Amino acid sequence: MIDIDQVRKVANLARLQLTEAEQQQFTGQLNRILEYVQQLDELDTTDIAPTTRAIEVSNITRPDRLEVFAEREAILAGAPDREEDFFKVPKILGGEEDGN
Repeated sequence: MIDIDQVRKVANLARLQLTEAEQQQFTGQLNRILEYVQQLDELDTTDIAPTTRAIEVSNITRPDRLEVFAEREAILAGAPDREEDFFKVPKILGGEEDGN
């Protein structure tokens, strides 16, 4: 089952700061979830076809097409920060802060 050290490790990987009480709470909740899944493992599913959903679902999507927007400057003007014709965003990978 899940122990508190595993909860701390996952919280760290997810960049979550959990209090001691939250760590205890999540440890118990995750163990109850795993116990329920173990109950499901006891069911005979030999004649059940694999599926990702219990009911058929279809998504209504539009085709992904490139469209030129005539008001490029209007879009860039709304950016909090920009560099020439590009949006400027904070660096999130490979910085000194991530310690790798």
